[in-house]
Amino acid sequence: MAKLVFGMNQSLDGYVDHMAFAPSPTLFRHFIEEAQGQTGSVYGRRVYEVMRYWDDDHREWDAGEQAFAAAWRSQPKWVVSRSLQSVGPNARLIADDLEGAIRQLKSAYDGEIEVAGPDLAHSLTKLGLIDEYRIYLHPVVLGHGKPYFAGPRPPLRLMTHDRIGEDVIRLVYVPA
Repeated sequence: MAKLVFGMNQSLDGYVDHMAFAPSPTLFRHFIEEAQGQTGSVYGRRVYEVMRYWDDDHREWDAGEQAFAAAWRSQPKWVVSRSLQSVGPNARLIADDLEGAIRQLKSAYDGEIEVAGPDLAHSLTKLGLIDEYRIYLHPVVLGHGKPYFAGPRPPLRLMTHDRIGEDVIRLVYVPA
């Protein structure tokens, strides 16, 4: 059975914003390894549209960016959206019955399936479907933006923590 994992970069004051702070080279290598090991990813519409950047080759990419793109392209993706009519390569649309579709994915696959997007994670948290939360805590204060937890924080238990690079702490929680 697959494990659903919601993990994102977060500021000290609890916000996620891919434009506000970028991962260091060490953290980016970590994310490449994570992507290479994932069974697949479930995206909300907004995060999926941002991630579609990796569908196209860019001449200016270095080896790390090429490796991340290759890992991202190779894994299956499921996109939760009622407004999209189609999705890109190696992706399937989930427009109805979120709970049934995700339960089916969890039972049909092994390994980790990434959950991407705070709103989607909130919906899946309310359904009791997220198995692990990974917060990549950056020493940045944004003061506003999209919170990591899009609703009330669920009761969690800290499982582990580690330092990645010079200034990022990864906190791993499971539902309590």
